[in-house]
Amino acid sequence: MARLHEHHGKSLLARAGVAIPKGHVARTPAEAAHAARDIGGRVVLKIQAWTTGRAAMGGVAFADTPDAAEAAARKLLGMKVGAFPVEQVLVEEAVKIRDELFVSITIDDAARAPVMLLSLEGGSGIEERGADVHRLPMDVRAGLDSAALRRLLAESKIDKSMHEKLADAIERIAKLAKQVEARSLEVNPLVTTEDGRVIAADCRIAIDDYAVFRHPDLGIDIARELDHPPTDLERTAYRIEQADHRGTFYFAQLPVPDDAHDRAVGFHGAGGGGSMMSMDAVGRAGFAPANFTDTSGNPSAAKVYAAARIILAQPGIVGYFGSGSGVASQEQYHSAYGLAKAFLELGLDIPAVVRLGGNSEDRAVEILEDACRGLKASVKGFKKDDPPEKCAEAFAQLVKQNGAKAWKPRERRVPAFVGDTDADSFAIRFGGDWGGSVWIDVERCTPEITDLVVKHSGGVLKKDEQGFPTLAISKEEAASRDSEMIACEIECIRAGHPVVFVDLPITGLDSEASHGIAAAIEGGAATVNPEGHG
Repeated sequence: MARLHEHHGKSLLARAGVAIPKGHVARTPAEAAHAARDIGGRVVLKIQAWTTGRAAMGGVAFADTPDAAEAAARKLLGMKVGAFPVEQVLVEEAVKIRDELFVSITIDDAARAPVMLLSLEGGSGIEERGADVHRLPMDVRAGLDSAALRRLLAESKIDKSMHEKLADAIERIAKLAKQVEARSLEVNPLVTTEDGRVIAADCRIAIDDYAVFRHPDLGIDIARELDHPPTDLERTAYRIEQADHRGTFYFAQLPVPDDAHDRAVGFHGAGGGGSMMSMDAVGRAGFAPANFTDTSGNPSAAKVYAAARIILAQPGIVGYFGSGSGVASQEQYHSAYGLAKAFLELGLDIPAVVRLGGNSEDRAVEILEDACRGLKASVKGFKKDDPPEKCAEAFAQLVKQNGAKAWKPRERRVPAFVGDTDADSFAIRFGGDWGGSVWIDVERCTPEITDLVVKHSGGVLKKDEQGFPTLAISKEEAASRDSEMIACEIECIRAGHPVVFVDLPITGLDSEASHGIAAAIEGGAATVNPEGHG
């Protein structure tokens, strides 16, 4: 479920006609002071973080003056939730509360329908007062049972003058949940005030992942549940995942304890259950995963390549640990080609241990280890019969031998013939777009090397009359053959003839110059000569 920050949810409530406290979002202590001055009187400051129990962790403060608000904001903005810093605080009027209600709308999976949970005694600690919570049925089309709602209010101790105002606010909350397709919408507390108002004092809204695309106005970056605002790397990974549906790709950064930064590792799994076991194994070996990544469902070599590039965009990791279920029903050589390409482009100088258990595992391990044999650090492949504990032990030894060297992200290495007017090239789709290109150093293509290139191109290329590689299929067909051409690139490297390069620039990681080359190919500035070479 894609979560919204409190201030975002409250803006939606206000648009729906539900009153909210007067307030402003502040990103600096000075902004907090300005907000307090504008609001006037006593204010409350709350960290904007996707977590519960903010008050218990010191994430809520009260202030009677702008100077006090500035001091409180300075402290709150210095907090971390997990490993992620608090970047915003919500500064609001401190309302004088008379009654507190708990209002929550969620999906009852058993009934396959929404349901409202309502307590006339809301506020903190509602979880321990389950007996006070009433279930009000909601029809998907007709909405909330208004008569049942009003009966509950009539039986309550709340002043009768507030009943209709409360009913109106609760009905508007229910309509908003349907409008934005919320998987859950909670207002706790919905309050009545001493001056006769009904106000949503706090709220939490989570949008159904599968409905996010229908609500671009919500500005949700990633349609899944996270415990922190999306990082730049998570946004980059999500764009690739959404654009390329060949297999799955999940990437999330994890909090690394302050005393474990010299033991942080890049983690790459394949298959959820096996990935969890492997994370446990590397954790027991004394390491702290800096991320969780999963590529499964028979992903393309390009998708695995992108995953590895993103993992290796994290500074400070001491190694790359890949391990999944061990029985993945996917051709593991695709993963081997993608990993090898990423490791070679970046000049990997920290150890990598990758368990490639599953279909074609023998071939996959051979490809990975052979292609990476010239790197400064060891790259070791394992198979399905090698348990995660064995892989983790080997990983620990390699990290120790490498002096626990911390990884420094860097620009990828691109061959000199990429972009050269004497080289041939054609566009390929990467991430669902014409974002990549294949380059062939034809000047170095002797007839024997051309045979090598053609052999490993998966039918994409053929030898022309002059003995050079040329397209054997249409440009449109070739555009979808990124995995075949990555395999061709790596096999040529293994044979000692690096004459093919698949250029896959990643927005957010690579320089604008890299993207310029790909754009030139898309525009037809250079192509494989379909009529041969003179």
